[in-house]
Amino acid sequence: MSPPTTRTKQPLRTHLRKPFGTTWLRCLTILLTVWIALGVSLAGGNELSADYDLSTAHGLVAGFSLGLTLVLALWRPTEAWALNLSAAAVIALIARPHLIQTPPPGPNWPWSTPAVLAHATVLLLLALRVRTRNAVSALAATALVTFLLQGVIGGQRYSGTGTTAVAVFAVAVLVGTALRGRKEARTQLVEQETLTASERAQRTLLEERSRIARELHDVVAHHMSVISIQAQVAPHLVENPSEELKENLEGIRQNALDALTELRRVLGVLRSEHPDAPDVFDPTGTDAGATAAPHAPQPTLDRLEALVDNIRGAGLEVTLDVTGRRRPLTPGVELSAYRIVQEALSNVLRHAPGATARVSVAYEPRAVSLRVVNSPPQWPAPPLHGAGHGLLGMRERASMLGGSLSAYPAREGGYVVSAYLPAYPRIEGLAYDPIPHAPNPHHPDKDGTA
Repeated sequence: MSPPTTRTKQPLRTHLRKPFGTTWLRCLTILLTVWIALGVSLAGGNELSADYDLSTAHGLVAGFSLGLTLVLALWRPTEAWALNLSAAAVIALIARPHLIQTPPPGPNWPWSTPAVLAHATVLLLLALRVRTRNAVSALAATALVTFLLQGVIGGQRYSGTGTTAVAVFAVAVLVGTALRGRKEARTQLVEQETLTASERAQRTLLEERSRIARELHDVVAHHMSVISIQAQVAPHLVENPSEELKENLEGIRQNALDALTELRRVLGVLRSEHPDAPDVFDPTGTDAGATAAPHAPQPTLDRLEALVDNIRGAGLEVTLDVTGRRRPLTPGVELSAYRIVQEALSNVLRHAPGATARVSVAYEPRAVSLRVVNSPPQWPAPPLHGAGHGLLGMRERASMLGGSLSAYPAREGGYVVSAYLPAYPRIEGLAYDPIPHAPNPHHPDKDGTA
């Protein structure tokens, strides 16, 4: 049957150890930073040499010292910030004696244009990588060094750039912090969505298991009640029963009652939304008013014809094919087989409007095989609100009995659900022969829910 179309959201991987999360952004960041570093090294070195009356060699050395810290900031932003600030401070101190010889109004000092550009870039990369507190601390240290150079040490003829430079640095830190906060928020959102999806899947699984447990509780409780009643009546069917026979039958009856009580204690809570509410339970099964008693018998494969008739009444063309010698199976197998067919046909109604379906039931010597195949839908299925868990429930039922279930698209279109249920379900602690064959291994189960 055709499953609903869903969009699979790929997790967004972000690494706070790198400037940006995706590969192409990292490559763009590296390319842009190297380009800025090259411009600061060459053009900035020439400007430093001209403004501060330094030699060409000294200007290039100063420019390259600033440019190299930009490249280092891509991997070591904290160390790069410290080296860049130190280099800018040393350049300002070296240039200070030459400020007397410059004509008024004097060059930009203590922050030249290439130094402002280099330090702002370093602070931006730093804010992208470290906590906001650390980025603000770095900005404060830069402002303090600027104050010491311009406000305390000072110079002769220069155009003060301390206030403007600190303002530019503050904007760089603000932008970097905002981008980092946005990246962290997206990472946390993805993690929360993943956690929510995992919790939703786990809750769906538990709800489906609870529903199956309630149904099996009804089946097992009925048979345990029958055992108790038969053990109680048996001595009256034998003329002059011996004391040993009476004791054995009484022991059987008592064990059945004890098992029934424990079963009720463990699984009975699943029958009510208010497990703490008082509940009355009759171990013999004769009290019609007991809340644990089912209001209707659990369905079996004998009711498949009625199920198919109901599905036909809903507008789906269904054919039923039963092969092999019909025989009663254990209640758990009967119930699970019926529910699997019922859920598979319901999925056809929901997800394949206008399609036809064929139900095949094959009674084998040691198992029963089920196969529900539907043709492609004639028109698109209407949108469904929320995700169901039909396939999940079917897989749980088959796995619980030691069987298997496959759901896969048919080659000619449509969908196929194939189940194999052993006639004698696997019981923990008992020897069990392997299943002689399983559904088609070339069509693995689709991961998801119907």
